Amino acid sequence: MAAELFIGTRKGLFKFERIAGTWQQTYVAFLGEPVTAFLVDPRSGHWYAALSHGHFGAKLHRSTNRGAIWEELVMPAFPKTGAEDAPSVNQIWALEAGGADRPGTIWAGTLPAALFRNDDHGVAPWQLVEGLWNLPERKLWFGGGTDDPALHSVCVDPRNSDRIVIAISCGGVWRSEDAGRSWACRSKGLFAEYMPPERREDPNIQDVHRLVQCRDRPDHFWCQHHNGVFHSTSDLAHWEYDGPRFGFGVAVHPGDPAKAWFVPAIKDELRVPKDGHLVASRTQDGGTSFEELSKGLPPGPSYDLVLRHALDIDQAGDTLAFGSTTGNLFVSEDQGDSWRAVTHHLPPIYVVRFAAPR
Repeated sequence: MAAELFIGTRKGLFKFERIAGTWQQTYVAFLGEPVTAFLVDPRSGHWYAALSHGHFGAKLHRSTNRGAIWEELVMPAFPKTGAEDAPSVNQIWALEAGGADRPGTIWAGTLPAALFRNDDHGVAPWQLVEGLWNLPERKLWFGGGTDDPALHSVCVDPRNSDRIVIAISCGGVWRSEDAGRSWACRSKGLFAEYMPPERREDPNIQDVHRLVQCRDRPDHFWCQHHNGVFHSTSDLAHWEYDGPRFGFGVAVHPGDPAKAWFVPAIKDELRVPKDGHLVASRTQDGGTSFEELSKGLPPGPSYDLVLRHALDIDQAGDTLAFGSTTGNLFVSEDQGDSWRAVTHHLPPIYVVRFAAPR
């Protein structure tokens, strides 16, 4: 069972630990600062926190001693090209560790949508993945809720860490087989009802809100799309549609790809729970059916929204957690059958992550 749970919020980073059968807050850092992404590297145990300082810009920090001391790292940055001004990295949206065969590699997804790589535990200068940045199709991407598209999901294939899958808001799903040198779009089967009919299936403008990959069955993926829920059992050769459920977060069981969890809202124009009743949603049969899970959640009225990185599952596949924009944090230790409120008093929650055991 997971023992450490990290929460990145609008006003700091908080850690909760399971002590004597209850989840208790045991740590806080960056109090008052927005934490937009967080990673515990399962290979080194290092902690990484991305911050957004408003006028002072985005920052990246690392701790090698479990949060006792934080050091500021060099931020990912676009290289300058001649007299032309380089764009700025406005936010780090995703931090993911490379594979076991690349012990120092860290990937960062940013706003505007770009992928950066660091092969020295975040210490050396970051390298822009130019194969993605220079795609001609990038000109077709656009912002989904932001002025620019954002790269928010990075999946590293556990069988081969050169195989990287990323998702971009209003930019679709893309795969590299060679650690980022070349890319192929993997949006076939996704569709966008918000576009004109002739562009409904345009692979370059699909608004994936979150993308996850099953750890033990890495040919299986789930995505929460702007239009609903989709899954792929074909290593992204094609996506299957599972229904019009709006939301942002998604979690997949690490050992059973047919099990996935979501926290739905009504629709884009009304981002609150249906009938004011906060529920989680689970499928156990690969999207054929869904069940609402509400035991232990507030009966309402409730107006919580769960953002794309604010739902997570532990490495064993039994414990889930999600946090909301109203500062509520809920944990389930039985795959969602029942929930417990850990706290109702956090700042708006951006990121929920369990620490993978080393």
